[in-house]
Amino acid sequence: MSNLAATPPQSDLDEAPLLLPAAVLRNDAEALSAAHTLAQAARQHAAKRDQQRQLPWAQLEQFTRSGLGSISIPREYGGPQVSFVTLAEVFAIISAADPALGQIPQNHFGILHLVQGTATPPQKKQLFQSVLDGWRIGNGGPERGTQNTLELKARITAKGNGYVVSGQKFYSTGALFAHWVAIKALNDDGKQVLAFVRRGSEGLRIIDDWSGFGQRTTASGTVLLDEVAVDAELVIDNWRIGESPNIQGAVSQLIQAAIDAGIARGALDDTIAFVRERSRPWIDAKVERASDDLYVIADIGKLKIELHAAQALLRKAGRVLDEVSAAPITAQSAARASIAVAEAKVLTTEVALLVSEKLFELAGSRATLAEFNLDRHWRNARVHTLHDPVRWKYHAIGAYRLNGTLPARHSWI
Repeated sequence: MSNLAATPPQSDLDEAPLLLPAAVLRNDAEALSAAHTLAQAARQHAAKRDQQRQLPWAQLEQFTRSGLGSISIPREYGGPQVSFVTLAEVFAIISAADPALGQIPQNHFGILHLVQGTATPPQKKQLFQSVLDGWRIGNGGPERGTQNTLELKARITAKGNGYVVSGQKFYSTGALFAHWVAIKALNDDGKQVLAFVRRGSEGLRIIDDWSGFGQRTTASGTVLLDEVAVDAELVIDNWRIGESPNIQGAVSQLIQAAIDAGIARGALDDTIAFVRERSRPWIDAKVERASDDLYVIADIGKLKIELHAAQALLRKAGRVLDEVSAAPITAQSAARASIAVAEAKVLTTEVALLVSEKLFELAGSRATLAEFNLDRHWRNARVHTLHDPVRWKYHAIGAYRLNGTLPARHSWI
């Protein structure tokens, strides 16, 4: 891949991003340290990138070079295999600085876990090693114009010694920045497989047409595939994951909850800073500083408590995933994992939306000025939390706690 372009092309010819050497982190502490270092750098111009829709190429390259892209790879394949608690905290740290940067590798890790659960040993060896070498994985699963998120129109058919895949994808977070695009498609038997398409393949086109009002720099747009060649050894029978209990959905949801927790953390930090440094006190408060207003103080205290509660449930969910994954997974243990993550997802969703809206009430009219771009927190929270409806989380939790009903088994629970 020595001839790869450093930036996405403007023509129909698809080219992969520059492939740079990546470090391999050794443990959880190093992963957290790398996340804090990246967050410090990413925070500096996050508001400007959102306002001007500048894609975070430099920050994502730092993410990869630091070794963060391979922190979930099993030790037997050369990775550090950090805990789920650490994985969630890494995403929360990065997302507090720039949640778009946090979301871009979201599917990278979900797909890595899918590979771990369904790929053959040779496939695992090749794909895991590529990620250790600095390759990124982008998403090519969801489609528009289908009845629901599980329905697929993309097809993969045998041709020669390999396959070709055709279709159209959207919400393809990470694809523009990736070296592999993981395409979900139906094979000739009508079963879902996961095909790893190399960037630069003929017939592949990635369009940066994401126009959502939040998470604006994730480039979560369109992937077009016109009989794109796929090596036979790079097609994974991921339909097999439905044959036995698993935590695939819980892992995906844990990462999403962590991003929402990061959004809430970043919004609350900005609220506190603005109130301290820029806000004027209300006249009836009869205080010199807005930060001495008793009602503002009480609201900040309440928001901190709710954020801490969400973060505590997120850590608890990570611990449950660590416990469940350490033993053979049963229907009951998989359900336990899904419910623990669902409880965290409810609170992280609600606190992200609450804090990002409450920001303006507490900070005052000046906080709405475009120069501060503080509305990005609510826009990001509103868009990212739409990945799956929390109203169904309440139902799944209630049915489980009240009647012992096991939750559905898919990527959104």
